[in-house]
Order: sequence, then structure tokens, then C-alpha cells
Amino acid sequence: MSTDAGGHGPWPEGYARVVLDTVDSTMAEAARRAPDIDRPTWIIAKTQTAARGRRGRTWVAPAGNLNATLIFRPEATPGEAAKRSFLAANALYQALSIYVPAARLGLKWPNDVLLSGGKVGGILLESSGQGPFVDWLSIGIGVNLRHTPQGVTEAAFPPTSLFEETEADIAPLDFLATLADAYATQEAKLLRLGFQRIREDWLSKAARLGEVITARTGREDITGIFDTIDGDGNLVLITGTGPRAIPAADVYF
Repeated sequence: MSTDAGGHGPWPEGYARVVLDTVDSTMAEAARRAPDIDRPTWIIAKTQTAARGRRGRTWVAPAGNLNATLIFRPEATPGEAAKRSFLAANALYQALSIYVPAARLGLKWPNDVLLSGGKVGGILLESSGQGPFVDWLSIGIGVNLRHTPQGVTEAAFPPTSLFEETEADIAPLDFLATLADAYATQEAKLLRLGFQRIREDWLSKAARLGEVITARTGREDITGIFDTIDGDGNLVLITGTGPRAIPAADVYF
């Protein structure tokens, strides 16, 4: 294990980094380390044995892909903390756009990044806290850098990888340095300009904005025109009965 933050490109000031060979999941490791962190900390593992995605789904994480989690203590309510998924998406888009033309990338609400129509990265948030503010927040980010996961049958969009699409062979630690710097910039932007600017940036990269999509909530399928995301990060669809704000769903198009 290493806690050195150097050697793989510029690293954002004030952030720590922990490098592991193998872990059950970086999200689980972040939760275990939460009581002891004294600054925002990225945890990256070469391999994960029990990775998971949104709603408890399995996340296939072969060696060579990015498996990383940022854990920190934002001064934020649970609702404010949840908006960090949009900061993470903007940062991931920015990091990927260094290696692939931005026109081939898109952000899919609520937490995926698409490359040429396939899923190249996903984001998962977890937090803990009993009071008005969260005690800690972890942002897990998985990116298919080198390998396209096989045997994925439950995904709304087929997985792809950066290497498959571009033949760019990027080491996970190098990519993390780029991503960590981009995320730090997003936090600075949130502090200075507020969530409205984060929201505008996200919408400028959103896949299928203004088009008909379907949101599957588990109770119903809602089809309508993807109009926007609101100030709380909800998906807003224009349906036959008027606008619908949807806090959580899987999106299909």
C-alpha cells in the first residue's frame, strides 16, 4: 500500500491518495477509513473482488480499469451532498475529453458517462450522518480504461472502454491524477459560483437533451421530452400531463 501522491502527473493540493493492490471495493474501504480521514482522500485499487454499482448491482472491475473512491467531509446536507454526482460527472467528462474527442462523450442522468453510445464510466455516491449534515461522503468512480467488461446483461447501455474506442492505453494512476485535478476544480467552482453553474455545465454535455427518453422508477415508466435537471438535480421530463420531476430512475433512450 502507498499513500504517496506523486509521480503520476500533477496532484491537487489538499488531497491525499491511497493506492491498494487488492480490496473488496474502494467504496467499502472508504467507509472503513471514514472515521480517521483528515482531508479529502482518493482510494484507488488495482483490483476489486466485490465491486458494486448503483442499486447494489455488480460492477465488473478487471485490472487495468479505474477503480477509485473519493472520501471527504463536505459541509453539506444530504441533499447538497447528493449533488456532488454532477460535479463528479463533469470532472470525469473533462478527464476523458483529454483522450477522446468531446463530441463522442455524453452525460447520462443520473450518474453515467457514455462514449460513442456505450457506457464507459459510472459514479456511485454514499454518505453517512444522523444530523442535518453528512458526516462523510464517498464518490466511487469506475472507468473502463483498458477492458470492456464481459457478461454484462442488466445494463441499459452496453459497456465499452477507452481502449476499445480509441486504442489509448492509459494507466489507472495516470488517469486518476487527471480526474482528481478536474474534480478539485469542480469543488472550487461550486464554492465560488454555486450549483447553478455546475448544473449548466452538466446540461451542456447531457446526452439526448430535448429528445424523448424513458425514466424507469421501479413503480412506473415515464416517457417524455428531456427538458432539464432542476436545482435539486431531479430529472425533468415534459409528459402528456405536464412536467414531471423525477428524483431517481434508470434512463433509457
